[in-house]
Amino acid sequence: MALLEIRKDEEAILRKTSKEVKVFDERLKTLAEDMIETMHEAQGVGLAAVQVGRLRRLITVDLYDEMGPKVFVNPELYDMEGQILDYEACLSVTDTQAPVFRPEKLRLKAQDLNGAQIELEAEGLFARVLCHEVDHLNGILFTDKAEDESLMEEDK
Repeated sequence: MALLEIRKDEEAILRKTSKEVKVFDERLKTLAEDMIETMHEAQGVGLAAVQVGRLRRLITVDLYDEMGPKVFVNPELYDMEGQILDYEACLSVTDTQAPVFRPEKLRLKAQDLNGAQIELEAEGLFARVLCHEVDHLNGILFTDKAEDESLMEEDK
């Protein structure tokens, strides 16, 4: 496994749309393992492949709970319910937090690293992280959705 470089701030790749994963091979599994290691090293709860310079629809999530790290390939979000405003930060946005509205609950359809279909329901922080990471796959940063830019805070 290897630590990958996390792309920062307004690097052009962060604004690109990631491509659908069609090949499920050892290279994909290695990328996912490296992303999990990189996410843990940076003390993040989510990471999208584009954040490490790979334009693939692949995200990793770890809420540091009994479920452990999760990998979702070609994720799609649907059936979003409710709305919660909370502060977000990002491994690719240096020293900034901002309030963002996200759904309280949602459903996810994706594939695992072998290409098998996954469907699940997420709520709370899990739903927020999924939305944040899927936005990355579409070239969207959380600061684009900040509810009130005057409430943005720099991390100390």
